[in-house]
Order: sequence, then structure tokens, then C-alpha cells
Amino acid sequence: MTMTGAAAYLFRTSRPRFWLYLAGPVAVGVAYAASDTGDLFTPATLALFAYFLVPANVLLYGVNDVFDADIDAENPKKEQREVRYGGDRLVPVAVGLSALLALAPLGLIPRIAWPWIAGFLLLGAAYSAPPFRLKTRPPLDSVSNGLYVLPGAAAYAAVAGGHPPPLAVLGGWLWSMAMHTFSAVPDIDPDRRAGIETTATRLGERRTYAYCALCWALAAVAFGLLDPRLGLLLGLYPVAVVGVAVSGVDVSRAYWWYPALNTVVGALLTMGGLWRLVHG
Repeated sequence: MTMTGAAAYLFRTSRPRFWLYLAGPVAVGVAYAASDTGDLFTPATLALFAYFLVPANVLLYGVNDVFDADIDAENPKKEQREVRYGGDRLVPVAVGLSALLALAPLGLIPRIAWPWIAGFLLLGAAYSAPPFRLKTRPPLDSVSNGLYVLPGAAAYAAVAGGHPPPLAVLGGWLWSMAMHTFSAVPDIDPDRRAGIETTATRLGERRTYAYCALCWALAAVAFGLLDPRLGLLLGLYPVAVVGVAVSGVDVSRAYWWYPALNTVVGALLTMGGLWRLVHG
């Protein structure tokens, strides 16, 4: 494989549509932790954003692809929108390097933020890799995906010098649980054929929609207790999933709308934090 081919392969492995699922929370955490504009762009915040934009995604999805090779043989998503792991050494090597690159932000942030990054690395590996392989242990497959809030918590702690509000962590965790389980709906049939049990395969499509709506509604309540405007913004999610459920839209199609929705909501959350910073 040429250098260009290897780079293109790793690019697709890292799921570029989902890069902001990890890097976005960093921007939100920085915006709400900053006490003045000088806190926004520092070596620590830039290193965190850079790490969670690409290397962390290579790590997370690379581990997933390596240990899901047999399952993915039945998954139609791997034909076009994603890449199917073929057993080569490139992905494991890239995963190892991505794990080592976590040392870069660790060297720039205070120790109070270290546990959040350690939690991400541990859950990111345990989700797909033996012996835990949490993705096949419902409801732990859903619960463990709160890992997506951990980059934001690390960024908040790095800037503020203290841990983020528990309600923010709870709200973000519930949001991530719902997002993960909703993303598993298109995989229900391939997972069942492969003998893989998930929260979505156990609940079935209709009850999975209800589960996601409940988690997203609770996330909106948690954020609403911090600021009613945040609660209203997060309230878009339970409404959206109910809309998908009752409209008859193919969930395999609706699933690919969510990166755009999440980007808009994340941008609004970040702008809210910046507005507070500038206008008090």
C-alpha cells in the first residue's frame, strides 16, 4: 500500500463525519471553563483539540474495526460510507501510535484533568477489545459510550483547574448513551445475524427509539437545571427521534443526518459559552 493509499485508508477508518463527536466537546468545555478570552487558545487547549480531532478517532474506531472484523463482514455500512478492516498491520500500528500521542496533551494540562483522559482511553479500548468487549454486553454497550463526554470534561478541568459541574457530565453522558444506541439501530439485523447482542438488538427498533427519547429527555432536564436555554436546545433530540419513529423514515438514512444536527447544536452550545465570556 502506498503512503497516499495508507493515509486515505486511515482517514476513512477515523470516521471523519464523526470527528467533532470527540473534538466538539473539547470546544464546549473550553468555552464554559474560560474566565477570559486568553484561556481559549493556549498550548493545552490546542493540543487537546488536535488530539481528539484525529488521533483519538483513529484509536477509538481502529480498535473497533480490528475486533469487529467478523461482524463487519455482514454490515452493509462497510461497503460505502465506512471501510472494512482487512487484517493488515496498518490499523493496529496506527492505534498504538494514537494511544502514545495522548502523552502530548497530558504533558501540557494539569493533573486534575488526567483522570478524564485516562477514562476515555480505558473505555475506548474496553468497548471493543477483549476481555471486556462492552459493546456486546447490554446495557453496558450504551452506558460505556458516555466516554464521548470525557474529552469535554478534560478540557474543562484543564482550563478551570476544577472538575466540571456534575449535571453537565450527567447530561452529556445521557446524551452520548442515546446517540450510541440510536446509531446501533441500523445494525440490528447485521448484529443479530452475527450473533451479537446489543441494547438495540435486545430492545428491538421501536423500543430502542423509546429508550433514546428517554435518555435524550433526561439529558435535556439535566442541562436545563444548569440553564433553561440549554435544556431547550437539548430538547431537540427527543423530538427528533420521535419524528423518525412516527414518520417511517428509514433509520439508515436518518442516522446520517445526525452529524449535521450535532454540529449545529454543538456550535450553539459553544457560542453560548463564548457569549457568557464576552458579555458576562
